[in-house]
Amino acid sequence: MANILKMLQDSDPALLSVIAGVWSVKIDPRDRDTAIRLLAETMLDPVRAEAIWDKLDDAQRSALQVLVSSKGAMPEKMLSRLFGEIRRMGQGQIERERPLEKPTGPAEALFYRGLLGIRYEPSPSGTNNIVYIPPDLLNALPLHKTSYDRLDDVEESFEEEDADEPIDLAPIERPGNVQPADTSIVDDMATLLAFIQLYAPTIDGDTIVEEETLSEYMLNRDADRLIFLIGLAASADFLDAQAGRLYIKRPEVRRWLEMPRPQQVRALAHAWRDSSFYRDLWHVPGLIVEREAGAMPQYDPATARQAITDLMLNGVPLDAWWAQDAFIDAMKLHDRDFQRPNGDYQSWYIRGLDGAYLSGETSWDAVEGALIDYVLNGPMHWLGLLDRGESAGHLTAYGKSFITNKSWPTPPDPADKITIKDDGTLHISRKTPRIDRFQIARFATWVSSGDPYIYKLTGESINGAAEQGITVSHIASFLQKAHGDAPLPNSVTRILENWRGGAAAAVTFEKLLVLRTTSVETLDGIFDNPALRRYLGARLGPMAVVIRADQIDPLQAALGEQGISVERLGL
Repeated sequence: MANILKMLQDSDPALLSVIAGVWSVKIDPRDRDTAIRLLAETMLDPVRAEAIWDKLDDAQRSALQVLVSSKGAMPEKMLSRLFGEIRRMGQGQIERERPLEKPTGPAEALFYRGLLGIRYEPSPSGTNNIVYIPPDLLNALPLHKTSYDRLDDVEESFEEEDADEPIDLAPIERPGNVQPADTSIVDDMATLLAFIQLYAPTIDGDTIVEEETLSEYMLNRDADRLIFLIGLAASADFLDAQAGRLYIKRPEVRRWLEMPRPQQVRALAHAWRDSSFYRDLWHVPGLIVEREAGAMPQYDPATARQAITDLMLNGVPLDAWWAQDAFIDAMKLHDRDFQRPNGDYQSWYIRGLDGAYLSGETSWDAVEGALIDYVLNGPMHWLGLLDRGESAGHLTAYGKSFITNKSWPTPPDPADKITIKDDGTLHISRKTPRIDRFQIARFATWVSSGDPYIYKLTGESINGAAEQGITVSHIASFLQKAHGDAPLPNSVTRILENWRGGAAAAVTFEKLLVLRTTSVETLDGIFDNPALRRYLGARLGPMAVVIRADQIDPLQAALGEQGISVERLGL
């Protein structure tokens, strides 16, 4: 993005004179280079910048804050809709119209004070005009002087005085079919990370090939939520893809697993908020997005999310239920182009389920409206930020903190010990630290998910742990600590001791044919006869011996020759 020097170099001489007057800089119009240098040095002086900031009115400061929240730049068409048109005028028109005294709106007032620049960039649909704040000027402005410093604690009522144009959605009665948000996303994320750690699953695009198997482990088996969970793990930098398989990044995963539950929710919510990897629009039910066509690669999901949550902050009742349809209508009225670069509704290729392309502003409800509905009832609900009812929403304490940037709630998060049964079954509460369940999944076999989760120590699982470098001693020490340092049940200690030698403690099941005699003397006589002994295997007792399955008929004939009758049972 152009810095202040570049912005001034691109400015009309008449505009430079106006800006110099605002900043009280004496310039010689005949020496343009010196004038620009002096003006740039003055504008980057934090003391002078603060003086200019203090003279701005609330609407002008709000316009700057909106631009800051949009990464310092915004299409001119969108900014004009919010904060008025910026007229480009020559010397004569400036003298007649006096834009400093009678601007069309906050945007024009900022432009003629030198706080905004306009650059031009090509797009598939033509040239876009982008309004921006030069980055070096942005650093000089006292943006800390904002009403965010006066926000109350999360559990108190929220003031809505920061809105540029408050939309003031009216509170509604509690709706039917309420589905409270919860924090099961934390439990299912821990399960997903354990699954990837154990199986290194294959990936196809942004999905896991073994999704059907994986869903069995989840508390919530919604297919759309599982796709979101995988995208969220990637957005949180938990995953590494190599040669078509997924692996976890152990340091990042461990840091998250060791957090208390409230902080885990916050980390996941912020990972989604800032993610450019997970693109909400691609997952809206009923839309088929041609991801690489037209200007679609320019789509910025984080900007779209920010616009949605900004409007929520500016107008939804923060302590009551509100109508989702009314919120979508307000978004259409106040920030129609929230996800479209320069208000371009032609260069994205999106189809409905009937195959027809959805283009132009007439498709706003089918595309933008559907996206907002998905964000509210999908990600925001799944992340524990929004309770949902029949066409209604209600922010949780986490949700209020999320959209206001207030301190995150920290409710008590007591840890439960695991319960170890005599048969080696492990019962793990959702209150058990997620790091403990992640570790248990590495050496015990999953049985079921819920509250509690159930795992079981088996020979197969302990062998699998050994392949990961986890010894029986490691398992015993871990279980004792997770059990509250209480002695392990004798039966579990015995199971572990039996497996301390690894494969040497294994047993096998085999199908065998057995010759059983009616007396000890008969079997002794058979063993003493070389002609009969060659058909026999291991002796199983005084009157039983294993015989080879492929020798049953020759053995019966040989026994007959010795006067011993044979009765076949079950053969």
